[in-house]
Amino acid sequence: MAALAASAAAAPPAPVGIGIEGVHKSFGAVHALVDINIGVRAGEFLALIGPSGCGKTTLLKSIAGLIPIDSGRITVGERVVTGPGPECSVVFQDFALMPWATVQHNVEFGLLLRGVPAKERAETARRAIAKVGLGGSFEYAYPSQLSGGMQQRVGLARALAVNPQVLLMDEPFASIDEQTRRVFQDDLLRLWSAERKTVVLVTHSMEEAIYLSDRVVVLSPRPGRVHQVLDVPLPRPRESGDVRATADFARMVDGLWQVLRKLQ
Repeated sequence: MAALAASAAAAPPAPVGIGIEGVHKSFGAVHALVDINIGVRAGEFLALIGPSGCGKTTLLKSIAGLIPIDSGRITVGERVVTGPGPECSVVFQDFALMPWATVQHNVEFGLLLRGVPAKERAETARRAIAKVGLGGSFEYAYPSQLSGGMQQRVGLARALAVNPQVLLMDEPFASIDEQTRRVFQDDLLRLWSAERKTVVLVTHSMEEAIYLSDRVVVLSPRPGRVHQVLDVPLPRPRESGDVRATADFARMVDGLWQVLRKLQ
């Protein structure tokens, strides 16, 4: 499978930090998030993990401006989040592709919503498709003609096409097989190393959280609170070596498990 490649056609914008201050969110009588305080550094790769139902996806969608918070404040760069903004793109777990549209048109969709002219929109989409290793062969394929891993690459290409400063990823590898998942993880790290976007990743995988991120935020069972923040001092670039086979990696994964098992 072709690796993700950084595009030289357009320089990525400078990453921005994310501020999450005293955030509360409830759905009726259900308290999803309580007093969440997290600072995400510009260019950082941050993972969110915790038991099912702890509010990871709710927090991610709140950062994206897709879900309004009840109280507190979220900032992306200098902007206070009150709704979706141009700084952020989201990669969803279920791909969220339009089945009636080709890969090219799926990737163009966010640019279309932003009013980008047709010629520029098509060229930008082709560059994004090439970044994720699908260029030259799959632009005019439909989602039903693609594997799950390829569909997820299309979702990532659509997010990258708008050249965001922040990439928000909601369990993007959950529905693909383990071999493809590992390849995609390495490809994502290569792309992140090249463009240094700020990334917030929701995952249930302890190995994935440790392998990809600079820090791991552990949320407690509902109502979701910040239980612990773990640093991941593994050397980078991780994708160029067999970090997963090292004793340090195994120790950090086990340490994360020890934290999570106490929350069950």
